[in-house]
Amino acid sequence: MENHRNISEFVLLGLSYGYNMKLFCFVFFLFCYIALLGGNLLIIISVQCSPLFNQPMYYFLIYLSSMDICYTSTVTPKLIGDMLVERKTISYSSCMLQIFTMHFFGGIEIFILIAMAYDRCIAICKPLHYMLIMSRTRCNLLVLASCVGACIHAFPLFTIAISLPFCGPNEIDHYFCDVFPLLKVACTDTYINGVLIIAFSGILSLVVLSVLLISYGIILFSLRNQSAEGRQKALSTCGSHITVVIFFFTPAIFVYLRPPTTFPEDKILALFYTIIAPMFNPLIYTLRNTEMKNTLRKVWCQTFLSTKAHN
Repeated sequence: MENHRNISEFVLLGLSYGYNMKLFCFVFFLFCYIALLGGNLLIIISVQCSPLFNQPMYYFLIYLSSMDICYTSTVTPKLIGDMLVERKTISYSSCMLQIFTMHFFGGIEIFILIAMAYDRCIAICKPLHYMLIMSRTRCNLLVLASCVGACIHAFPLFTIAISLPFCGPNEIDHYFCDVFPLLKVACTDTYINGVLIIAFSGILSLVVLSVLLISYGIILFSLRNQSAEGRQKALSTCGSHITVVIFFFTPAIFVYLRPPTTFPEDKILALFYTIIAPMFNPLIYTLRNTEMKNTLRKVWCQTFLSTKAHN
């Protein structure tokens, strides 16, 4: 840590706008964060209080919603708070922690999406063996594998960041700490580090996106043998998943799968995979899912009626 002692904190340049725009962004991002927390907590509580909890897809959905909250909470609260201050700073240790937690929780989220795609493949391609294959033990192993995969993704990036020497400039042209912006202020040659970041983030994102698209391609191909009602239900569910995937991966791949440099547009693109896409997850998985809508009505109407009767 000797070569880090000249830097005790970083200055985040953030989203550089005028006062009125910053005030609008504060209200907008606060609304997004509250909507994200409320929507995902609604899903978690509703699924756990209903028979859907025993279905693998909704079991994974609980973990996806939990990771949405954890992942977004590594970045958004500070972004919202920084909208109200002139000088946006973050300590060295908080910066390193933010890099690790963001990539760890984000890694779990993308691997959970793979688990959900695998679940849909089994449900549609092998419906008679579905519950046998997707047992609770298998589901738990897939969640555990997601956590292990996230560690394998996050630890190298964290190691790269923590090994960088900082001895002069400490202004990061971003609204949170990430590895590419840190390379710009490191006082050493960072070419090899940049290549490693592309390997552990950009290529991983591309591989995961490819796996997901292949999975949904198999599902869509298998639907030709389904009844009209079965096709409609499967397409509705898969359509929700594909929408989430596109929102999350398209900007992430653009940011991480390219030569190690940064552009002003990166901050806008990062908003999609750190705030916008996670905020839309609850809407996509509830408004486009008949089972979830019915469950929400039953759980919360029963809760309301029981509370009213008790009073």
